[in-house]
Amino acid sequence: MAVTSMDDVTESKVLLAEYDRLKEEQKTRIGFRDNLLYFTLAAVTAVVAVTVHSGQSRLLLSAPAICLILGWTYLVNDEKISAIGCYVRDRLGPRLGELTSAHGAVFGWEVYHRNVAGRTVRKRFQTAVDLFTYLVLPMVCTTAFWCSPFIQPLLVFASLGQTLALAVLGWQFLRRKER
Repeated sequence: MAVTSMDDVTESKVLLAEYDRLKEEQKTRIGFRDNLLYFTLAAVTAVVAVTVHSGQSRLLLSAPAICLILGWTYLVNDEKISAIGCYVRDRLGPRLGELTSAHGAVFGWEVYHRNVAGRTVRKRFQTAVDLFTYLVLPMVCTTAFWCSPFIQPLLVFASLGQTLALAVLGWQFLRRKER
């Protein structure tokens, strides 16, 4: 949309353009976040397959590292997705509503979809899936490493650090579950 003069620029147009950009970013982040889940499952499956094929249990410790990196990336994207929704609901929508003297909420979907029946249950299931993917699976790999006959003290120490980091990641998932 080309602007021919400054008279064509209004606060409402600027806010609508901001809304369009934010929704585009949100859509992109949602796609990326959701694909991270599939990629994590594929990566952990590959780690387990390579470990079984090679018989080298130390390879299992790459699964927690993968889950930590991708899990944190998942959380960061989820935080930005939620922040965009909150900004549109709490700042952008009300400001545009004031400018247009709208009767009712502007961008009503931003509020409506949060009050749909069953949302709380779906959010809890999603948290369970996230915890399974980013916490339980890597801990299963870590436990399998600990139970293997060929463990090395330095790797045990590293696995304890990974376990602590996974606990922090799990806490972050639980902390964000209701958003």
